[in-house]
Amino acid sequence: MSAISSLIPARFLTIIAHLVIVITIFWTRENNVKACLPLEFTQEQYNSEDSKLVVALSVTLALFAIELVGFFSGVSMFNSSQGLLSTGGHASGTVALLFFLFERWECAIYWWILAFCSVLPAFVEILLLIAIFGLKKKPL
Repeated sequence: MSAISSLIPARFLTIIAHLVIVITIFWTRENNVKACLPLEFTQEQYNSEDSKLVVALSVTLALFAIELVGFFSGVSMFNSSQGLLSTGGHASGTVALLFFLFERWECAIYWWILAFCSVLPAFVEILLLIAIFGLKKKPL
């Protein structure tokens, strides 16, 4: 099995692992929001942190949708550069979010994980989608 053909299942598995962790954080959001707050907090503080985390998780899910569309459409499935970037980003995101979940990190750290591990691969995926579908020459 060549390196490029083994990158495809690795990329798929790391994307799915990252997605499962994000969904798990969505389900256990209450515990993560409480970890972001001081010991004594008001309902207003809780609602504010909860809405910030919901927005961050929703953005992450939207970026997953973009990346999975590009992957399953074949635009980036065989692109080794995007495959390596995506595999590295999502593997790092999976490990970082496991620490976020189990060590109860502050919610502000989630935005950094989102920026480096989800936005970067999705941005390159968007560029590839635009290059393939958007800049395609129309027949005369």
